[in-house]
Amino acid sequence: QVHLVESGGGLVQAGGSLRLSCAASGSIFSINAMGWYRQAPGKQRELVAVISSSGSINYGDFVKGRFTISRDNAKNTVYLQMNSLKPENTAVYYCYAEIVDRVVRGTNGYWGQGTQVTVSS
Repeated sequence: QVHLVESGGGLVQAGGSLRLSCAASGSIFSINAMGWYRQAPGKQRELVAVISSSGSINYGDFVKGRFTISRDNAKNTVYLQMNSLKPENTAVYYCYAEIVDRVVRGTNGYWGQGTQVTVSS
């Protein structure tokens, strides 16, 4: 089994910053892409940022330089630094990882439980 555990969400005022973390554990041989998605009430889940095992990065169109994704491969952890937060960034943020299982060497996508980010105006 594989688990993704997120932390770092919370309530912040507009203009503030938050740092999300997501640690993967369990039957892991290797991790390909890791990333963050978000879902606001009444809206579809959308990409925030994704980073490959080699460090290639893609950001959602709305990010515009305010968010930074990074990962620590030794710790199987991905981070999302969010600066200059706006009320419209309020959403549940989900961690995602594409993981190769240690035993069967199959590749599957896994989701974290989500962490709430609320930005007040």
